[in-house]
Amino acid sequence: MEIAGSHRLTLSYESKCEQLHGHNWIVTVRCRARQLNADGMVIDFKHVKDRIHGYLDHGNFNELLPFNPTAENIARWIVEQIPECYSATVQESEGNSATYCLDDDLTSHCD
Repeated sequence: MEIAGSHRLTLSYESKCEQLHGHNWIVTVRCRARQLNADGMVIDFKHVKDRIHGYLDHGNFNELLPFNPTAENIARWIVEQIPECYSATVQESEGNSATYCLDDDLTSHCD
């Protein structure tokens, strides 16, 4: 999904990213289940989109999220929001992305 949003980073070094700026984020959410639900799904994609896109789109991530909104932290937050989600990749610009994966017995690898 694509999410428009702004953020500013708090870093231990000087960076232009400390200034408020925006991205059209590309987010990939990966979900798994041992069994499909009664509707034959792992999870309805609309529920994922409502929870993530519906909350973040066109927002200031510093105001919406209780942490330094790096791509890595956002990916972790997404995984924490969706119980079926084992991995999320957040791309803030072409060639710059971060993936966060759960490490549990349901997922033997993150891909």
